[in-house]
Amino acid sequence: MEVGVPPAFLECAADTAVSTGRRLACQAVASSRRTKAGLRRVPPKARLESMREQRKRGVSAPLGFLFALVFLAAASVGIAKTPRTLAPHIGPSPARIKHIDRQDDSFSFKPAPDLVLRPAGEHKAGALAHFVEGMAFEENGEMDKALEAYRKVLNVDPGQSDLASRVAVLLIRQEDFPQAIDILKDAIKANPNDAEPYRQLAYIYAKYLKKTDQAIDYANRAVALNPRDIEAYQRLVEIEFAAGEEKKAIEVLDRATKVRSDDANFWTRLGKLYVAILFKPDSQPKPDELRRVNEIFKKAAEHANDDPTVLKDVADYYASSQQLKEAIPLYLRVLELQPDDANAREKLATGFILTNQRDKAVEMLEQIIKEHPEKYQPYDLLAQVLDEEARSLQRANRADEAKARFAKVAANYEQSLLINPDHAGTYLRLAELFLGPLKDPERALKFLAEARRRFPGAPEIVYYLAIAQREAKQIQQAVATFEEALHDAELDEDNEIVNAKFYFNYGATAEQAGLYDKAADLLRKSIALDPANAAEAYNYLGYMWADHNMHLDEAEEMIRHALEIEPNNGSYLDSLGWVEFRKGNFDQALADLLRAAKNIERDDPIVFEHVGDIYLKLDRVSEALGSWQKALALDPKNKKLAEKIESTKTTISKGPPTKANPTQ
Repeated sequence: MEVGVPPAFLECAADTAVSTGRRLACQAVASSRRTKAGLRRVPPKARLESMREQRKRGVSAPLGFLFALVFLAAASVGIAKTPRTLAPHIGPSPARIKHIDRQDDSFSFKPAPDLVLRPAGEHKAGALAHFVEGMAFEENGEMDKALEAYRKVLNVDPGQSDLASRVAVLLIRQEDFPQAIDILKDAIKANPNDAEPYRQLAYIYAKYLKKTDQAIDYANRAVALNPRDIEAYQRLVEIEFAAGEEKKAIEVLDRATKVRSDDANFWTRLGKLYVAILFKPDSQPKPDELRRVNEIFKKAAEHANDDPTVLKDVADYYASSQQLKEAIPLYLRVLELQPDDANAREKLATGFILTNQRDKAVEMLEQIIKEHPEKYQPYDLLAQVLDEEARSLQRANRADEAKARFAKVAANYEQSLLINPDHAGTYLRLAELFLGPLKDPERALKFLAEARRRFPGAPEIVYYLAIAQREAKQIQQAVATFEEALHDAELDEDNEIVNAKFYFNYGATAEQAGLYDKAADLLRKSIALDPANAAEAYNYLGYMWADHNMHLDEAEEMIRHALEIEPNNGSYLDSLGWVEFRKGNFDQALADLLRAAKNIERDDPIVFEHVGDIYLKLDRVSEALGSWQKALALDPKNKKLAEKIESTKTTISKGPPTKANPTQ
């Protein structure tokens, strides 16, 4: 990675009439590159932290300084003019070449008299070399050497405020505050109209020297020199507020409101400063304070010029202050400018939920849809708000109401896709609804097949398609589609779908397809990827073996691992009881299964059927029939269970209870 070089430097090699000043600049850059090649490379994280620290202190890299030095160096050099000559003969005679002793001054160790650098130009060229060298040292973490190089630059031109501020930051890190202050004061002497050194001095005096009066004085000077610099106001506000002078901090902000600026970021940041001081976390803002801040953010929106970042900041303010009527149009505009901005979409939906104004949000979105039926974003947003409401109903065990609301969610997503069919996320949201609460895998298949056609090679879509095929009982096809999803994910190195959950779902599908060895391998991969959260995979693997009467010891071990993670899980206790049943430990099996029936969240037909099977083994036939009938009431389409009940009744009517195991 090389230091950024102005275009002028790149011309050096091609320009045969280049001046000595420009040649020295080229040599400086080349020297810098050679130096960097042999220096220790700083890890990206360290560089990132360095950049963050500079941003935090309001210091920007003085890239313009590089151009300034080049210009000044060139201005200080007497440039020779190339005389106008006739075009040379093509293919001159060897004799003529021999007698002409031309000298290429680009390789001359002693420059021609008219190309010698004037003293000022020589100083500037040297300063440029030191600056580039300092950049290389700083990027590679050698801060002492960087400081030494930068100081040499400032010795030539102390008025370079950006560089002075940068050097001050490096000195502050070394807690050399006197030197930092001297550097900044020298910059002020050389360039008294630049606000940046004053801001830096205000920071040092306030934070490190705890001299509030001097800090305020420097910050005020920075504001006076550049009234449109929001950084200066922020520095002054921070100092006043830290000193407990909240009223004075607000007065500073009031001064800023009188500035004439068309910079939307100025008004956004000013508004945020007002919010930080005026809006208390434990109380609602006063009406006059709200109006005051609204005016600031209104100016930000007026000057935003469709900048989505500014519009989102303004929308966030309105949403957080519960002014949803103002927030919604701004979020919608952000989504028009950036259709895939999931953050804006989530913020809007979350803002409605957190402010407990779902009904109002639904009403407003429905009105927007009525006015603008051609826009897909309101349908998406309305679907999200309704989805959260449906899940709240679901958590409250109001199943019928929840299902009706989920149907409305799906209808809005479908309408969104009719308007904008090129939005992959909407297909996945619909698939989740049809595979989950709406339990309609056939419709999920329809939308996922269309999504796969529109977005070929998208692993997540193929993954959902595989699950939909499994739920639609297309088991063999689902296994093949899972394998395709795995292949697509391997081609997409940044894709994260191949995780523990993926292997669990793939393993469960393989088990349903009768591929037990493959299922076991996939479930083991799921466990290995996330053992702390692998209870479901442990249980599935153990129950699969127990149900098929194979690897019973290992099956029990797997199920006990699941119970270590979730000791009172009714499904896992049922699996343990079934392993005990397979091993012939009927009394222990019955105890486990009765505990499972007690702990399971909802009555489960499988648990009652298992309890009935064990009762029959223990010659408690009437209790067996009672448990099976409970299971059949919960699962009336279970023909095998119905046949088991009828067969047992017939056997009873013919004679003494049999000890035969009806499950074999």
